[in-house]
Amino acid sequence: MRLGVIVAAVIGLALATAVAAWVGFGALFAALSRVGWRGLVVLCAYSALPLCLLGTAWYAIAREERLGRWPTFIWARWVRDSAGELLPFSHLGGFVIGARAAIERGVSSTVAFSTTVVDITTELIAQLGFIGVGLGLLVMRLGAKTSESALVEAAVIGLVMSAVGAAAFIALQRRGGGLVERMISRFLPGAAAGTGRVIAAIDAIYHNPVRIAGAVLLHLLAWIASAVGVWLALRLAGVRIGLSAILAIEALVGAVRSAAFVAPMGIGVQEASYALLGPLFGLGPELSLAVSLLKRGRDLVVGVPALLAWQGLEGMRLLNREAGEEAN
Repeated sequence: MRLGVIVAAVIGLALATAVAAWVGFGALFAALSRVGWRGLVVLCAYSALPLCLLGTAWYAIAREERLGRWPTFIWARWVRDSAGELLPFSHLGGFVIGARAAIERGVSSTVAFSTTVVDITTELIAQLGFIGVGLGLLVMRLGAKTSESALVEAAVIGLVMSAVGAAAFIALQRRGGGLVERMISRFLPGAAAGTGRVIAAIDAIYHNPVRIAGAVLLHLLAWIASAVGVWLALRLAGVRIGLSAILAIEALVGAVRSAAFVAPMGIGVQEASYALLGPLFGLGPELSLAVSLLKRGRDLVVGVPALLAWQGLEGMRLLNREAGEEAN
């Protein structure tokens, strides 16, 4: 597993470097200078909005939690995304770390792990809708251009496969109790002792379709809000591009990153996707790649403090446990 991650990371770095060389290092530097620190500051500050929407979507699923727990789910979502984007493993590790962050703030392990599973599902459903919007905009943009028909076909196939995967994931949760139990024991060891309670909690959540629909809507708004942040950063840099173009680019890049989930942190995949898709919507490859690098910078600025704080809380918890054991 570790060797596979290292190999994937090396390949991703090589791909990202190749994309930068293809665009031209000089042109890339000029594009970054054009967007500048102001663009990075806008992206970092604006990221609070989609983060709050994502945390609220997670909280909406936890139907038994009091209102005072709402900031806890925003905090845990912050930690989850930071771990998924910055630590060298798959998003699965981020899901586990996010659940643990919620548990540290008083959420029961049953609620933390069960709502994490359903939250992932609702986000996947919302992303499918967002990708569908991006695909529709792509088709409208290309029109009858046969030279790009392969790209449209690939996008359609990817969307269909994602939809099938989402349906299978939901069916697994609803009907495959035994398999879910084994998967939870394997991938969420912190919930292994109460796997039966987690499965029962997941089933109870699905009996409240209003909350599920609300979570899907909030996730969709978060996807849109994230794209708006990129559009604002570009507008402040003097780049005149329509919001619909940015929505399409962000949706399709997200689709590619989801399909290439084995790539740690999406290294290389994200950069190549921006460089190839941006020009289709009027955003030059150098500016498209600059957007990708700015988002990397935002992830560092926003994510590192969350991970450091989480590590500090984990360390305090372990010290308190050891002190309690010594006292006994």
